[in-house]
Parts: sequence; structure tokens; C-alpha cells
Amino acid sequence: MISDDGCELWTSTTGRGEPILCCHGGPGLWDMFGTLDPGPGFRLIRWDQRGAGRSAPRGPYTIERMVADVDAVREWHGLDRVAVLGHSWGAHLGLLYALAHPERVSALVYVSGVGLGHDWHEEFKRKFERVLGERHRRWAELRAMDRDEPEERELAVLQWTADFVADGGRHAEAMATPWFPINYEANAALGEEMRTVPEPELVEACRSLRVPTLIVDGMADNRPRWAVDSLERALPSVTRVRLPGVGHVPWLEAPDAVRGAVTDFLEQYVRPW
Repeated sequence: MISDDGCELWTSTTGRGEPILCCHGGPGLWDMFGTLDPGPGFRLIRWDQRGAGRSAPRGPYTIERMVADVDAVREWHGLDRVAVLGHSWGAHLGLLYALAHPERVSALVYVSGVGLGHDWHEEFKRKFERVLGERHRRWAELRAMDRDEPEERELAVLQWTADFVADGGRHAEAMATPWFPINYEANAALGEEMRTVPEPELVEACRSLRVPTLIVDGMADNRPRWAVDSLERALPSVTRVRLPGVGHVPWLEAPDAVRGAVTDFLEQYVRPW
């Protein structure tokens, strides 16, 4: 598809039924929802955000532009309103889209997001280093060097291994297949812009959001789940599902639990039957 500013974006639809527009994590990564099963009666609209994956390598890499791209994907698929599901950075993007266009979002599913504040990073770094253990030395070595493409993939797989409680290597390899270059420019630009928005400003905006929201947390996520508490308190219509013993990518570690939570929630508000 072509966005309103002429950027070519890759998009794909899988399944049949009521649409769910997916926003993948990153920033600077690509769609990894290929194994996400939301249950019968739903279809996934997937896409690669600009600058990454199968989409065109061009900016601008701003939150305003990314929100506009979400709307462009919705419009290109011919939808007036749609349920939006986001993971990690994509959960934040989905929330920002709902805040900008609440009339176009029937429901929001916020999976493994990092909340509205910015003070969770130090705890995350400590947990990440502890989980990697002896492998952290190799991770740091790769981070510090000029990397070729195989070393880029090795670094990503090693880093993503820490996002799981069990079978981390296998799940991380699946996430890295197919492999695309990581867009570090987009990652840095969007990460910095997110840090410029004060938490109280986002809390105030969320208080008036009437879009029903499901928060899904893997309680063994290295990113502290208390960081999402202020979001939960601010939203007028919110359900929170906590999955014990599950890490940052819950549909890979606990697919049945995620499918049940998403289906039960969307049946209340989207009603595909």
C-alpha cells in the first residue's frame, strides 16, 4: 500500500472475520505476529512500519507520522472503525492512535507495553543482565563492535532470548526469521521523542479515552509491570490480564491464554457473531 505521503508500506491480512489492526514492536523492527491466533471470527491486519522490514526505508520517523501511518493502513483496508492490538512499542503506538482518533478504534489491546513514564529503564537493564547471565559478556561485545549482518542477527537473537522464561533461544530464532535489517535511526528518533512527553500529560489524555482497553502483561517480563499501573488507573474502561510465568512476547509462550483473553475481551466490544 501507499501512505498519504507516498511511502510504500507492506501489509497482509490473515484469517476471516472481524478485523484486528496490529502494531508491532520496536521501533525499527518488523511485524512478528505471524503466529498470533486471536481465535475464530477474527482476522489480523499486519504491516511493517515505515523504514523497517518489507516497507520502504524512508522517514520521517516521528510519532505524528507513525500515528498517521496507522490511520493510512486502516483506511487502505476500507475500515471505518477497527480493533487495534499493539505489542511493546506498538502497544504505545496503538494507544496514541486511539487518543488521536478514538472514533476510529472500537477496542484497544495493549500487550507488553511499557506504560506512560520513563523511569523503568534502570530496573529493566538490571533484570536483563541477570537473565542473560554469562551470555551478557557476548552481548556487550557485539554491542560495542562494528557488526556485519550475521553479527547483527546474533545480537538480536541473544537479546530477544532474555524476553522469555523458557525456550528463549528457540523463540528468539523464530522472531528473527525472516530477518531484516534493524532501523536504528527510527529506533533512536522515536525513543527520544517518547521520552519528551511527560507522564502527567499522557495520564490526563487517557482519563478521557472511552475506548475499551485490554492490558495483557506477562508477569515475568524484564520490563517492570508496575510501569503500566498509571495507565491502568487513568483509563475509564480497562481490563487487565496478568499471565504468571510469561515473558515479553506472551503469544509465543502462552498462546492459549492470550487467545482466550483477547477473544473474551473483543467479543464484548466488537461482537463478530
